[in-house]
Amino acid sequence: MVHDSTDGPKPPGRKARRGSQSASPPDEAGLASPDLDPATAGADEDDEGRLPDASDEGASDEGSEMIAEGTLGIGHAAIENAVKLAPTSPGVYRMLNAANDVLYVGKAKNVKKRLASYARVNAPLPARILRMIAATVNVEIVSTMTETEALLLEANLIKQLRPRFNVQLRDDKSFPYILLTGDHWAPQILKHRGAQSRPGRYFGPFASAGAVNRTITALQRAFLIRSCTDGFFESRTRPCLLYQIRRCAGPCTREIDFPGYTELVREATEFLSGRSHAVKGLLASEMEKASNEMEFETAAVYRDRLAALSAIQSQQGINPRTVEEADVFAIHQEGGYSCVEVFFFRTGQNWGNRAYFPRAEKTFTPEEVLSSFLAQFYDDKPPPKLILLSHEIEECALLADALAVKAGYKVEVSVPKRGEKKELIAHALTNAREALGRKLADTATQSRLLEGMVTTLGLPHTPKRIEVYDNSHIQGTNAVGAMIVAGPDGFMKNQYRKFNIKSEGITPGDDFAMMREVLERRFKRLLKPPEDDAAEARADDDSFPQWPDLVIIDGGRGQLNAVREIFGNLGLTQVSLMAVAKGPDRDAGRETLFMPDREAIKLEPRDPVLYFIQRLRDEAHRFVIGSHRKLRKKDIREAGLQEIPGIGPSRKRALLHHFGTLKEIERASIADLGKVPGVSAESARKIFEFFHAQPG
Repeated sequence: MVHDSTDGPKPPGRKARRGSQSASPPDEAGLASPDLDPATAGADEDDEGRLPDASDEGASDEGSEMIAEGTLGIGHAAIENAVKLAPTSPGVYRMLNAANDVLYVGKAKNVKKRLASYARVNAPLPARILRMIAATVNVEIVSTMTETEALLLEANLIKQLRPRFNVQLRDDKSFPYILLTGDHWAPQILKHRGAQSRPGRYFGPFASAGAVNRTITALQRAFLIRSCTDGFFESRTRPCLLYQIRRCAGPCTREIDFPGYTELVREATEFLSGRSHAVKGLLASEMEKASNEMEFETAAVYRDRLAALSAIQSQQGINPRTVEEADVFAIHQEGGYSCVEVFFFRTGQNWGNRAYFPRAEKTFTPEEVLSSFLAQFYDDKPPPKLILLSHEIEECALLADALAVKAGYKVEVSVPKRGEKKELIAHALTNAREALGRKLADTATQSRLLEGMVTTLGLPHTPKRIEVYDNSHIQGTNAVGAMIVAGPDGFMKNQYRKFNIKSEGITPGDDFAMMREVLERRFKRLLKPPEDDAAEARADDDSFPQWPDLVIIDGGRGQLNAVREIFGNLGLTQVSLMAVAKGPDRDAGRETLFMPDREAIKLEPRDPVLYFIQRLRDEAHRFVIGSHRKLRKKDIREAGLQEIPGIGPSRKRALLHHFGTLKEIERASIADLGKVPGVSAESARKIFEFFHAQPG
């Protein structure tokens, strides 16, 4: 979708009003969707969510005979009391258990009639509904003006409250956009997430940050639009490296005049708005004209720009001819799990796809999962004008009306039966089936590895949460600790944490003291009592605990004993502990495993459990090294090249004049550094080692 910063989706014209007949007054604060900045969420490339728990909270699927008659009677009584006060108008109802947790959020055109269907004692209801009724002790109701408003409110509450008996959309990160800024005479092109408040033109959504980055890089080559910040732009006295490699027109130093740059921006806007054929035709004619006039360098520039545009479209795969703007949803179910594959088409181009694995009980049909998924998916996103579905959902017209109210323009929701749109659905279904197959295979393999750890390491039970810790520093500087987390569904990157070492009394390079600070900061927070009962982690919260079952550290028996002492001081006894020591000459496959009060464990080099432990340790090492390097780069940017011994202002100036930016100096080889006037071979070696020193 292409729009400027003032074209954002508009909320419904009327707010939901509280029904005077509510069985129990709802929490007003619970009705407002938080305005979060998803740019701070997990890794951009982690597009596919993890599979939900297959155990269904330990509940039985056998039927109502597994539910105690007395408990079911209490639930029926609570709902009957709510029916007496329920309105006959549209609204949203919430069913709560004895702990005041929301079990289910539903909407209805006639709330009284809907609740009455739950209150009938002998009604033939699915086991899932009977379990919900049995757990219900209270019902809260919110009246709305229309059924459309009820649908929007229901989706908002499900995303907020995550009731166990609803379909839940998880891994709902925001999508990145391309922004051509409109608050500067020389517009900038950049990737954007979050609120679209900055003036300019927004193009998207793209399925991943990688797709945006590749597109921006190609657009820079094709249209020479600047990507630097306004502050960097204003401070330039000579063109930067991007101008030298023909990825920017150099408006900062007036290498191109205002009309010329404006024309480049117009061409980029035309291309991103879907008029790519016209732009490519214009560039081709200009290239031919320059060639005929014997201006071969100019013709080569146009040739390179055309090649860049072709590269963008070749990376996009399928590009429909008859679909200008649409989202395509296809759902596939297998083994009790669901996968929803989403394709984004804007301006006639494929801007990527993403797989989702919503949490839903096995008794939900594909149509039910897809219907609930769609309402939650567009709760905080502007919908396109066309939504194509693989399955016919029951409330198709109602969903279209709700999205139209939210967006401020007509939205069509349909299930194509023939033609190119049907082919798009078939393509999305194939991707959904393959994505779910991959995820099921990965999950099965992960489960076998975790079970293997129980046998090999003698753990009391299969670990649901494994935490691995590592430290990084160079001679004590920029010391940082890191924690990575793994579970039954693999690495949980949204649970990763880094710890900037803050203690001033630590001797540089004291790994034991750094590990003590990291572990104390991590576990003292968990040991704090919750402020109230509602703050405690719930068992149905994706069944992923906050407490680890196993802690792994990088080191030998000495590190293990040090951590045991730390755990003893904290009173931690329920967490298993293991240290992984590198093999001779740091060879992978020859590691030694240490556990408290046990002999050292040596596994065969090809043992799958050893390989799994190596993966865990290497992931922790990768994460902590990345965190350390970010700190170092920040220090280098702040201190400049003077931090390097023997590099003064003159050599710094010569290096910057030669390479253009600090980043290019960092990338340079020793030979390239030695070519700079005034930089000797010894100075080149020092500069190279400064940027490429390996942290401890």
